Amino acid sequence: MILAEISDYIRERGRASVADIANRFDSDPEVARKMLSVLERKKRIHKVPSITACGSSCRQCDPSATELYAWGPGEGEPDEQAACWPL
Repeated sequence: MILAEISDYIRERGRASVADIANRFDSDPEVARKMLSVLERKKRIHKVPSITACGSSCRQCDPSATELYAWGPGEGEPDEQAACWPL
């Protein structure tokens, strides 16, 4: 699993959970989280805030299944690459 592969996977899907990424790349969720944190620091992806774990109150969902990341910088964060494009 390399950063470019994870980046491509999220860009193609728009968003993905830690569990999706761990399953896709046959990896441990903690390893996937570390790779995702690198992409997040580089502003390639952002963590999608969640109101509740899965919409129910049972709280029995696997946290890696409900922890989502989406392509691009998060809200309120400037897209530094977009600033380079002429208007």
